[in-house]
Amino acid sequence: MTSNPVLVEVLRGGAVESRHRGALAVVDATGTLHTVLGDIDRPVFPRSAVKLLQALPLVASGAADTLGLNDAELALACASHGGEPEHAQTAAAMLAKAGLDVAALECGTHWPYNEAAQRALAREGAAPSALHNNCSGKHSGFVCLGCAMDKTGDARGFLRGYVQPDHPVMREVTAALQATTGFDLRQTARGTDGCSIPTYAIPLRHLAHAFARVASGQGLSADHARAAKRLRQAIAAAPFMVAGSGRLDTRLMAHFGERLCCKVGAEGVYCAALPELGLGLAIKMDDGNTARAAEVVLAGLLHTLMKAEGDDAALLRSVWDAPLSNWNGIEVGRLRVAARPGG
Repeated sequence: MTSNPVLVEVLRGGAVESRHRGALAVVDATGTLHTVLGDIDRPVFPRSAVKLLQALPLVASGAADTLGLNDAELALACASHGGEPEHAQTAAAMLAKAGLDVAALECGTHWPYNEAAQRALAREGAAPSALHNNCSGKHSGFVCLGCAMDKTGDARGFLRGYVQPDHPVMREVTAALQATTGFDLRQTARGTDGCSIPTYAIPLRHLAHAFARVASGQGLSADHARAAKRLRQAIAAAPFMVAGSGRLDTRLMAHFGERLCCKVGAEGVYCAALPELGLGLAIKMDDGNTARAAEVVLAGLLHTLMKAEGDDAALLRSVWDAPLSNWNGIEVGRLRVAARPGG
C-alpha cells in the first residue's frame, strides 16, 4: 500500500521536526476531479464534516419552515459548537418551537468545549446539560424533523431512540447522505459517532462530490438543492453558531460569507463547498490531527483554489504558514503546508 503524501510540516530550528500525511480531493458537480493528492478512494469516516448533509431533510421536509426556524437555528443544526451560552440557548429555542425540551436530546452530555463557557458554568456551580454538547444543534434539528414526521400524536414517544440506524428519523438522514454522496452506504463500514448516531465510511472522492453538489445544486433533487442553498445562506448569516469564538470554521465563514461553507470533522477531516467555483473538497489526515494538520491543509488549499489576495490571503496564510511560540512568547518554529496543491 502506497503511503499518502506529506501535507504538513512542523519546523523547529529550521529543521522539519514532524510531518503529517493525508489525502485530499477537489471535485466539481459532474464528478470531474480538479485536484487529487493521496488515496481518495479509501472509505473514511467523515464524522461531523457532513452535518450540513445530515440537516438537509430538516429543510427539505418543510419542518424548518413549519416551525419557523431562523438563520441562527439552521446554522446550529449544522454545527460542532463550543457550548457557549448563545449555542445552548439557541438549541433550547429550537426544541421549544417543537414543543419539547432538553430531555428529548439523545446526544449525551459533556462540558462546553469553549474554556470561558466551562469556567462560567463552574463559577455558577452549574452542571452541563445535553444543550452544551457540541452536537446539540444537530440533534435539535433531528428532533424538529421527527416532530414533523410523527403521526402518532406522541412526539416524545415517536422520537425515542431516534439515534438508532433503523429509526425513521435516522433513515431520512442516511438517505440524504447517500443521495448527496452517491455512495452505497449499505455496502460500507458503519460505526457510531461521538453523539451516538451512525457514521458511515465514505471515500473522499464522494464526499467532495457531495459538497460540489451542495455548492451548485447540480445533481441534487429539487428539494435537496433548495435545502442546501437555504442552509448555506443561514450559515453565512450566522457563522458563530457553526463553531464559536476563535474557531476556524467561524473565522473563515465570517470572513468569506457565502463564498465558502466549510465544516470540520473529528479525526482530521474537513469538507467544504465553494459556490462561486462550483467545487467541493474533502480532506483526511492519516494521523487524525485536526488543529495542527487538517486546518493547515484546508487553508493552503483554499488559498490556491480561491486565488486569494489581500485580506483573504492574509487570513489564510496565518493558518497555513503560522509561527509557533513557546510559553515565553519566543518564536521557536513554524507550522506550514508541505506544498500548496497547484501553487
